[in-house]
Formats: sequence, C-alpha cells, structure tokens
Amino acid sequence: MFASNFHRTSEKRIFQRLKPNKVILLFGARRVGKTILLKNVVEQFNGKTLILNGEDFDTQTLLEPASISNYKRLLQGVDLLVIDEAQNISDIGKKLKLMVDEIAGIRIIASGSSSFDLLNKAGEPLVGRSSQFYLYPFSQTELAQRENALETRQNLDERLIYGSYPEVVLMNSVEQKKEYLREIVNSYLLKDILAIEGLKNANKMADLLRLIAFQTGNLVSYDELAKQLGISRNTVEKYLDLLSKVFVIYRLGSYSGNLRKELSKAGKWYFFDNGIRNALIRNYQALNMRQDTGQLWESYLISERMKQNEYSGLNKTFYFWRTYDGQEIDLLEDNEGKLQAFEFKWSDRKIKKPKAFADAYPKADFEIISRENYLDFIT
Repeated sequence: MFASNFHRTSEKRIFQRLKPNKVILLFGARRVGKTILLKNVVEQFNGKTLILNGEDFDTQTLLEPASISNYKRLLQGVDLLVIDEAQNISDIGKKLKLMVDEIAGIRIIASGSSSFDLLNKAGEPLVGRSSQFYLYPFSQTELAQRENALETRQNLDERLIYGSYPEVVLMNSVEQKKEYLREIVNSYLLKDILAIEGLKNANKMADLLRLIAFQTGNLVSYDELAKQLGISRNTVEKYLDLLSKVFVIYRLGSYSGNLRKELSKAGKWYFFDNGIRNALIRNYQALNMRQDTGQLWESYLISERMKQNEYSGLNKTFYFWRTYDGQEIDLLEDNEGKLQAFEFKWSDRKIKKPKAFADAYPKADFEIISRENYLDFIT
C-alpha cells in the first residue's frame, strides 16, 4: 500500500468543496486509491469525523432505518461523515439527502467504484446538494512527488506496459506487477462487472473487453463486435456503456464541424490504464518487441491529458478527427470553442498538419507530441 503522505491532486479541490450540508461524490475504479485519499482528507479535517464502509454489513444495518431520529443519534457531534463504497447501501441517495437536509452543519463524502450504481442511487435525490469528483490511477503530476525528471524518463517504458495503478507503481519486481494486474482484472474488475444489476452473460462481457483491448485506438464497429461475440449490437452497446461506468474504458467520439468528408458518428475506445489493457491480452513484452507501441503511447497520452483536465477543474471536450479518405488527428480538444489538435508519435518521423483539417479549421493549433516534449503536454 502506498504511503498515506502521498497526496493526490484532487485533495485540495475536495477540501474547497467540503461545505456544511453538502455531499461530495467521489468516483473511481477499485484500487486507484480512493480509501487512502479519504483517510488523508479525514486526517487533515479539523473536526469530529466518522468513517463507514458501505460493504460492511454492520454499516448497512446501522443506516437502514431512514429516519431523522436515527441519523441524528448516529451523527451527534459529527462534522464530517465519510462512506466508502457507498453504492452498496440501499436507497443511499435518499438517505444522504435526509442527512444533509436535517442535520445542521454535517459534511458528507461518499465514494463508489461504479458510477452506474452510485449515480443511479444518489444522483437525482442530491441535485443541488452534491459535487462530483473522479479519481484515476496516478497521474504524472502526482508521480512527480516521488521521482525527478530523469527517473520519469527512465520509467516511461514501464508506465506504457504496466500502467500507473498506485500499488503497481511502488512495486519493484516485474513479476509482482504482473501478478497484481492479474488480480485486479480477475478479482476486482470482473467483480464490479458481475455486480452490475441485470448482467446475464459475464463471459461475453469479458470477451468484449479483450476485443476492445486489441482494438485500442482503432475505429470500432459495433456490428463487427456483435458478429464476433454472437450477441446483438444493442447488447454490445449496453456492455460498453457499463464498462465505461466502472471506469475501465472510455469512448472518444469523432469531431465534425459539418465538413462533408469528416466522420461524424465513429468512435474509438481506450483503457484508462495500459496495465489493465495489457493484463487482459496477457502481453507484457518490452516496447521494442511489440507491434502496438504506438497504440500504447497514444492511449497513455490521452488518458494523462484527461486526468489533467479533471484534476485541474477544466471543462475541455475530447475527440479524434478523421476524414473518409484517411486524413486523421489523434486528439482534438475543444476548450469553449478554441480547438487544439495533437498528433502522437513514438518514432522521430516528422508529419504535417492534415490539409483538410488546416483548410477547415485554420485557427486551430496543431502540435506533435513526442518523447521529447510529452511531459509539457501531460503535466
């Protein structure tokens, strides 16, 4: 377990939003460090705190009577209530609403490893009463706390292969890293998938995840996936949506400004962490022996950029751009109408801005991100 004095970037913003009679919802995949972050917040909080675990039967029993008298008795003198894995508590949204509406001065943080569960159960009752934060595997900005610039460059290959889950980063043995990633995939990731209400075929879900792993960064055809898996297109779309809600993968849509030859409805899928992706396909080979190094580089940079966007409180929208004749840009950011285009290159090969893009969006910035300048891009 990584040290509790390793502070996450989100901590400061969470403290800023920690107001009386408000709820903070903290989302993130299992094992990304939500519990440690919560403990750090509690240690720094100046007031009486109560920490509960939503997976604990006693906690569920304690919170079951949804009455003002029960919660006033439970929270008497408490300034901050923290509920980890809160999605496991029935009617959690209504219960949190009752607490913040009726107990003067109470502050609440509720965490969950599934936005599908926690948002469905807490979202609507807490409209106007909550703020949402997302926690991901370590960002490079966070890792800079424990390594210098030289070490960062030396560790880059391992980041692309084994990812940035906190415990993986702090393991010295490659075999330990592999075993831990296998454990996450088999015990934690699939556990969340199996827990999703109404899921009928977990094996198909796992097979779909592996297919997406092989197609990372490529255009994805739902019809082709459905054919390969022997399920309907609608089921493929449903499963991908659920996988995104347990923070395993995310979709990058195509940008279109109504240029006739632009793709407008296509999508690409990426993993939030390369280590999880490589564990699914059981490939931990060195970068110089792989055929997918470009895919790993692209996936790493986009995920890091998304972490930066979340932790900085920005509101950028992310896309890729492509025309029917194959002109393409890896990442396009829309920041309130200002477009920035980025092309990611692991090799030293020089490229130019695609002509169709330059003609259609002459005011958009364009930059090539390589191993020489990537730290400026992700920190």
